[in-house]
Amino acid sequence: NLYQQATQISVEYGTDFLASNRMPAIRTNLNILSHLNNTRIMFIEPEGKVLLDTGYTGKASKEDCLYEVEDFDYGSLNGEHSHLGNFFGLFNENMLSVYSPITSDFSIVGYVVINLPESVLTDRVYQTFNTNYLTLAISMILSLSMLILYFVYIHAPINELTKATIEYGKGNLSYRIQSKHNDEIGRLAASLDYMAQELNEMDKFQQKFLSNISHDFRSPLTSIKGYVQAMLDGTIPPELQEKYLKIIAYESERLEKLTRSLLALNDLDIKKRLMHMHRFDINATLRTTAATFEGSCGQRNIQLVLYLTGKELFVLADMEQIQQVIYNLLDNALKFSNNNSSIILETTEKNGKVFVSVKDHGVGIPKEKLSKIWERFYKLDASRGKDRLGTGLGLSIVKEIINAHGQNINVISTVGVGTEFIFTLEKAK
Repeated sequence: NLYQQATQISVEYGTDFLASNRMPAIRTNLNILSHLNNTRIMFIEPEGKVLLDTGYTGKASKEDCLYEVEDFDYGSLNGEHSHLGNFFGLFNENMLSVYSPITSDFSIVGYVVINLPESVLTDRVYQTFNTNYLTLAISMILSLSMLILYFVYIHAPINELTKATIEYGKGNLSYRIQSKHNDEIGRLAASLDYMAQELNEMDKFQQKFLSNISHDFRSPLTSIKGYVQAMLDGTIPPELQEKYLKIIAYESERLEKLTRSLLALNDLDIKKRLMHMHRFDINATLRTTAATFEGSCGQRNIQLVLYLTGKELFVLADMEQIQQVIYNLLDNALKFSNNNSSIILETTEKNGKVFVSVKDHGVGIPKEKLSKIWERFYKLDASRGKDRLGTGLGLSIVKEIINAHGQNINVISTVGVGTEFIFTLEKAK
């Protein structure tokens, strides 16, 4: 704006620049303009002679000029038309000085210079941006931001938690909490969601557990009841009763084995039973347990082979439970082994751990079923096994015992080749 004003003054009064008789009128007009805008307007020649200065109150130093500005050099602006400073030492404060050339016959004969004090410029800025209004605007923005943050990070998540607890109270444990925040409320929502998932899985497991228990108890009981009733009412003649009594004994053995397995699982609850950890020889335990299967293996011409590291190999574990693990793995291996094959028991020691392996040469386990064999009551196709007394709890018991010891168990199996179970134990010092 100052540059446009200087240019307009140059155009309007430039033709009268050198006419001394016109200078008083020009001075009067520019004094009024300077007073209105708080500026100081000057006419200055290229050599630094000041011919008009609306802010000068002294006497003229010469007849044709008011005073001279030393070291005045328009070329020092390097093509700019304004600069901030004390105008070559003329003023005691910084001025914003704006230049507009005065031309005559295609040559510069002088300059119109409008000086605005920096303090006036600063005051105008403060007037434009009123502090109170600015503070009010900032406060409103902050308040709105806090309100938005409250609804996004507090109100909405709490509403979601409230809705979730109502759904869980109704028994809808499959309801999922939609929370993506990583703050305290987000972590609480994640914990509550995890708890609901676990409870839901536990509820499903309980239903499946009861269903499997009912089925596995009902089948032998139905057989026993049916044959006993048939004997009592004479449907089965006396000469055939021995045959059906053997079937009743067979089904009774199934019930006994199932009951033992359930009791074993109940005892394996760590909260109900303490571990009896002590030092014992795992090689001796393997020999003793394997001896109990010699009769069953002999009937099917299955050879038990033991590859044991050293004469003695001591581990730190609950001996009774580890015997149960070896028994269940041997029983499982015998069940799925082919006749005229072998079962290999092996112990090795590495890095303070003892590795126990039970390997059969039987039907094997399909790859897609490997992850399911640890589930309670899970059974492979019954046609694969020679022993139909399986409860589906043997490997589940094995897994529970090994986990209770803080150890690992893995399985490697190939269909038609065989299966190998390998578990670890802590080597005794």
